[in-house]
Formats: sequence, structure tokens, C-alpha cells
Amino acid sequence: MAGTMLVAMGAATAQEWMGYKIEAPKDGVMWKDVDMLDSEREEYATNLATYAANREAASGKKAALAPELRRVIAVALRLSPRNRKALVTLFQINKGVVPEKTEGDYSPQVFARLLLARGQSLEKQTSPENQSLGRVFIELAAQIDPKNEDAVYASEVNRLDHGAVDWSAVIGKP
Repeated sequence: MAGTMLVAMGAATAQEWMGYKIEAPKDGVMWKDVDMLDSEREEYATNLATYAANREAASGKKAALAPELRRVIAVALRLSPRNRKALVTLFQINKGVVPEKTEGDYSPQVFARLLLARGQSLEKQTSPENQSLGRVFIELAAQIDPKNEDAVYASEVNRLDHGAVDWSAVIGKP
């Protein structure tokens, strides 16, 4: 186990996880001022965690979560630090338990299209927080469905125009 589950549990604000330190913002939420309702944050967090859990379940390994899935779980926890699916998935993985495959709301391909569309709408906003989360959603869409040429193209254009997404701000530095 890489560490004790401390994200969003009152007394502590950090989590050592597979060599990565995930620190919750002081108020427990990242991208606090984005144009999203709490229910939308919760829905995205649940679907991100479900995707990560199902990918881990499909691998069947009791090993560390793949680096790209760490990003997915970290984004879920940054959107909704008390999200049930994200916390349970993280706990299971930290204990070396392979999560059970569960039925998600969307297939990975459909979820990637939703992330792409929502990311593009957030990018059009003027606030840096909206634009930041928009770029994260677009990169995750390309990661989740690399055959989605629109998502891959949008992600690559963002990388060229704005640089790579700073995942250390979301996950922490190893």
C-alpha cells in the first residue's frame, strides 16, 4: 500500500499514492469557480472513477494503478473530494484489491465524446479555471478514446498552443 487514505478526511490533506502525492486544495475542491453545478461535478467524478475502476478490473492485476488512470482518479477527486466511487476505488487499489467491474452510465467512447464537448464549452469561457478544466477534460477524452480523432486533434492543438497539461497541479509531484 502506498499510503493511507487521507483525501477529504478532515485531519489530513495529502495522500501518498503509488509515489504520487495528491493534495486536496484547502477548500477540498479544485476548479472551484468553474461553470458547473455540484451535481454535474459529482456525475463527472463518478463516471471518471467508474472508468478507472473498470480499466483496472479489466487488467486483473493487483499492481499499481496505471499512470494515466491515476490522472483520471485525481481529476475525479479534485472535482468532488467526497465522491463515493472515487474514494472506494482509490481505497481498493491502495489495498491491492482489484475493483469489481461495474456498469457505467456510458461506454468509454461515449464518455470521451461527452468530456470533449464539455471541455470545449469550458474552454470558451473567459475564466482561467474554466479553461484549465476544459483542457484537462479534452486531454482525458483523447486518453480514454484515442480513436476519437476530434478529441486527439483538440488535445494536440491545446498542447501546441498552451503547452502540456500540468498534471502535477492535479496529482502532485512524485
